[in-house]
Amino acid sequence: MFRPTTYLISIALGLLIVSGDIYGQDRLSGKSFATRSEVLARNGMVATNHPIATQIGIEVLKKGGSAVDAAIAANAFLGFADPGMNGIGGDLFAIVWDAESQQLYGLNASGKSPMGMTFDDLKAAKDNGQSILQGPLSVTVPGCVDGWSQLHGRFGKLEFSELLAPTIAYAREGVPITQETADFFKGMETGIQEENNPSFKEVFFTDGRFPRKGEIFRNPALANTLEIIAEDGRDGFYKGKVARGVVDHIKNRGGYLSTKDLAQHESKWVDPVSINYRGYDVWEIPPNGQGIAALQILQILEGFDMASMGYGSADHLHHFVEAKKLAYEDLSKYYGDPDFGDIPLETLLSKDYAASRRDLISPDKAGEYLPGIPSGDHTIYLTTADADGNMVSFIQSLSSIFGSKEVAPELGFCLQNRGGTGFILEEGHISAYAPGKRPFHTIIPAFVTRDGKPYMSFGLMGGDMQPQGHAQIIVNLVDFGMNLQEAGDAPRIYHYGSNLGRRHLEGAGNIYMESGFSYETIRDLMDRGHGIRMSKGIYGGYQAIMRQGDIYVGASESRKDGQAAGY
Repeated sequence: MFRPTTYLISIALGLLIVSGDIYGQDRLSGKSFATRSEVLARNGMVATNHPIATQIGIEVLKKGGSAVDAAIAANAFLGFADPGMNGIGGDLFAIVWDAESQQLYGLNASGKSPMGMTFDDLKAAKDNGQSILQGPLSVTVPGCVDGWSQLHGRFGKLEFSELLAPTIAYAREGVPITQETADFFKGMETGIQEENNPSFKEVFFTDGRFPRKGEIFRNPALANTLEIIAEDGRDGFYKGKVARGVVDHIKNRGGYLSTKDLAQHESKWVDPVSINYRGYDVWEIPPNGQGIAALQILQILEGFDMASMGYGSADHLHHFVEAKKLAYEDLSKYYGDPDFGDIPLETLLSKDYAASRRDLISPDKAGEYLPGIPSGDHTIYLTTADADGNMVSFIQSLSSIFGSKEVAPELGFCLQNRGGTGFILEEGHISAYAPGKRPFHTIIPAFVTRDGKPYMSFGLMGGDMQPQGHAQIIVNLVDFGMNLQEAGDAPRIYHYGSNLGRRHLEGAGNIYMESGFSYETIRDLMDRGHGIRMSKGIYGGYQAIMRQGDIYVGASESRKDGQAAGY
């Protein structure tokens, strides 16, 4: 019998009850982790952490631009509207599926340390109490603009100036600050106010503080810089007025970056590396980044029947964390710039090595591990896809929030502190500081193919959360049968503390758990010796595009401000 009152209440709640099943807001019903439906489209898809960046990417695709064009245009906007996370003062990495050649291409657009600063210079500065984590000594050459140039030169279709035009206009006219960006701003406001960096405050402060949610933010200085880049390309950044402004500022602040360091910078095209996880080829960029840690985690987990454990069970989380700890011990010892040390990549990704590491895992006890081979923070991720079948997995960062916090006057952007977060002062280590060296990097794009065809472009930003986040997404999709949106919305864990900053630490570390796991699971993990912590805001930011036949499927992080959209 039809009951109009019940029907109206159901519609008002966003629920439709049919034959006892609940559709719509499934997370409220407990039947699914999806906060919203996947986005479906035929001709193109863009997923970013800001709705306007997604719109800009879609507009570029509709004008006939490629997936690379859309990624560059979206990234340029994010460098303006989400400036604590990314911008032209940082580095980028990308994996591109080229539909014409049916191949994946990797780009490492990370910059090197100053040639004029030695290990002893940096150590002496630290011993004298100077900050090497932030400030002028933490700055490395920004690789972003050269990365744009390399990607556009190989895969772009529209004029480069067209890609920067929307951001130039928005930077002059202004945009409202989003919730997440405002939260980050407010959280660090006191520290910035105490720093002697007037050029930073000139760009990012209004009335003595960061803008709040909904307040209009403008950056005409950045618009002017982007106009120079739009006209002169990568040389507009690495030579001339912009380069001189950057170098003069850093030298005035006590740093070592030179115009020669900028002029000689080049990105590197690299071959992505992969492992096969239950029929899916998962691809990452090789070091100096940490992407292969995700592959090592998955290679270890493939020897366990994860599906039978059930998502969110103590067995599931215990085995995942143990695999993560083993992979990160290797990360702490072996990952760095391959031009400055030997990385046993083939061994680290081999099935035999994974089996030997897997044998160390106890099913009922949290372990403490060491690297396995005998011896002799803040980011944006976006993904795009076009009508021709090209797909881009793209990540870009300043490292910490606002990077070094160094802003050259009248240029409108922060310089990254990747040298401060990526190098260590430990002679002989592959991540030890040296002049002209690429630092260890946390930012990693990912891609999945199946039977040699594109399956999914995805990423998950967030410092050392990234490899363990990548692996969680793959396990959610492959072992637990989640759809693309569910795989990102399902509660995550973040393991921290058994290895840190390329150093082995004593103990088993702690598991930080997002809300949504049962207390029975938490209690079981504690009984196995795991330290359990609760926290918010540390579980990364996910975007993804999947290819299914003739359509694209898009998903976007429910914890962020953005969206996936297609046409």
